[in-house]
Amino acid sequence: MNNKNLRIPKRIKRSDQIVESVKRWVALNKVQPGDRLPNERELMEQFECSKGTVREALKSLEVQGLISVRTGPNGGAILERVPYDKASELLRNFLHFDQPTGPEIYALRTLVEPEIAALATARVTEADLEDLDALVKRCEVAPKTFEERIEQRIAELDFHILLAQRCDNPMLAFIGRFLNDMLRDLLIFKKSALPEQLEFSAANCNYHKQLLEAIRARNVSGARKLMHEHMKSAEHFNHELEGQLSQHFLGATNS
Repeated sequence: MNNKNLRIPKRIKRSDQIVESVKRWVALNKVQPGDRLPNERELMEQFECSKGTVREALKSLEVQGLISVRTGPNGGAILERVPYDKASELLRNFLHFDQPTGPEIYALRTLVEPEIAALATARVTEADLEDLDALVKRCEVAPKTFEERIEQRIAELDFHILLAQRCDNPMLAFIGRFLNDMLRDLLIFKKSALPEQLEFSAANCNYHKQLLEAIRARNVSGARKLMHEHMKSAEHFNHELEGQLSQHFLGATNS
């Protein structure tokens, strides 16, 4: 027999089995954040294991952000919703060494942002409209300092983040917010080295004004169409920016 064809199954630790079982139990029973897990003794009996194994499993769930463990008479393992910021940071760390480019990010944004805009249009509140209007106004005047430049770029991203937060499709909402986080990282780490892109900034501001009017009018199809045009325009500008970045860093290396 050829030993290369042998596949020895990887042994799964008992504590990891408990972790996966708890996750399945939560999903099947539609348990919600704030609900309690069975106590240590009940888990020991259910999984026929030691207290140390149960505590190792609970620690793993706690590190993953799925529970918090409280001490005292009313203590125990409480189910928690993983915070968005933590999930986004971990996923961005995963992609850190791949260094996605602006055009690569915009290729995906072009697919998801129009649907986010369409779904958010029916759900934004009057307070949201005021916030969107304030973000647009913040970008109308040309920045005088580097700090104002960065603040305006962040305001442009916050416009999209607010729409993603009002999207009732959780997958689209997460992807939309995550892609804007990626662009924020890209802006801070790379594009801040370039001169102000006046044409790009003016195009962004103009599209945001039109989007705001379409959303205020609850024009779902109009918001979807405008957002698609906006993303294609931004994707085009980002291809140009990547070329400038390459020249900028090549010149810095050769100097």
